[in-house]
Amino acid sequence: MNKYGAYVKFTAKPGERETLADILLEAAAAAQTVEECEVYIINLSETEPDAIWVTEVWSSSEAHKASLTQPETKDSIARAMPLIAGVESIPVVPLGGKGL
Repeated sequence: MNKYGAYVKFTAKPGERETLADILLEAAAAAQTVEECEVYIINLSETEPDAIWVTEVWSSSEAHKASLTQPETKDSIARAMPLIAGVESIPVVPLGGKGL
């Protein structure tokens, strides 16, 4: 299995977490139509009031990179950027489990 995965932590600017989460949820809805995207889940942190975690799994790192070039993705990124104070991405190699 040569899948690509990541845990991405978005830290929203104060007061902007809900708006940022809405944009990420729109991206998650759009990802449902992309066959190469196998998992795209938006999570709110219970301990950090400005943090949002995205859990994602793609068929390959190339599929993930290609997704970033799509006009819809570029639009979402442009709308989200002013709301973001920081981003931390932790790439992982999914091995298997429920949902894969």
